[in-house]
Amino acid sequence: MKKVLIIQNKRIGDVLISSVIANNYKAKHPDSIIHFMAYDFTHGVILNNPNIDKIITINDKELKSLVVLLKLIRKVKKEQYDIIFDPYSKTQSRLICKFSGAKQTIGHKSRKKIGQLGFYTHPVTISKEKTKICGKAIEDRIHLLEQAEKFSPIDYEPKIFLTDEEKNENLLGHYANKKVIILGVLGSTPQKSMPYEYVAEIVDFISNKYDVYILFNYAPHQKAEAEKIYNLCQNKENIILDIYAPSIRDFVKLMNQCALLVSNEGGTVHIAKALNKPTFTIFSPYVNKDHWASFEDGKFHSSVHLLDLLPNAISDLSYEKCKEIEKNPTELYLKLTPEMIIPELDKFLKYNL
Repeated sequence: MKKVLIIQNKRIGDVLISSVIANNYKAKHPDSIIHFMAYDFTHGVILNNPNIDKIITINDKELKSLVVLLKLIRKVKKEQYDIIFDPYSKTQSRLICKFSGAKQTIGHKSRKKIGQLGFYTHPVTISKEKTKICGKAIEDRIHLLEQAEKFSPIDYEPKIFLTDEEKNENLLGHYANKKVIILGVLGSTPQKSMPYEYVAEIVDFISNKYDVYILFNYAPHQKAEAEKIYNLCQNKENIILDIYAPSIRDFVKLMNQCALLVSNEGGTVHIAKALNKPTFTIFSPYVNKDHWASFEDGKFHSSVHLLDLLPNAISDLSYEKCKEIEKNPTELYLKLTPEMIIPELDKFLKYNL
């Protein structure tokens, strides 16, 4: 019987896709004990996962304290893990691995030239290109898994496990008389958010052509910005603003009751895919599509990226201009117009509604 720890000190989507390590390991070794270390705000995507025996809570800000980190290292060492997987390989998680006492510590090699400093017993080079439809981010995690031993067959698809009670909650109320599209009106950061006028134009297209409700999804601190987009839209009677998911788990339950998701790339897209819901993703110009565009077939899961439509949009710019735009990508987002997005979105909606 092996005792395994997975450390994923990153955001929601990263935590969800890293759960494929637990799913595959437990499938082969059902008697293993698997712990998963993740930030407190990400737990909603791995709750009730039968392949994870314990979730260890860490706090982003607190972990930057050396005192807190040393206490965590001692706690990990006391657990006597046989294997530790470290998919994100941050400084804190590398130090945890180095001083954990685990027989196998598996993580990605540093891209810097300072050397590997013995953080892992099994340092893994990050692959440069994706080779499977699951996307490079999931492939990278499976590469880590297979450093421990060979696994076959491999299940590349992350999963979310809802209880019967969660599935049966009535979250849509009187809006359940039509199909509901969840629309991610804002990205998790400004760098992942489209111009508000563009979002409103997309909302107007959907509400004019399809008999559906459009549920605006946004983070709690983004409410005022979401209302600005709402005020730009024409058919406000088709927009749902009075249903809100206060937590990630609440969003999971809400997404499970809706027809599909249209959103900027981020954790909500991975949640929808894990629930087997159709997704249409609008990528930020600076997000590498090959890394995060998982399971795309152009029908059930589809997306648009500026470089798909204007391949030279970035390569034609000078290095200085690229750096300038990277800090404020509005200029590139303006090039990804609704006229480019809507034809692809329309094909997706026709197929999935």
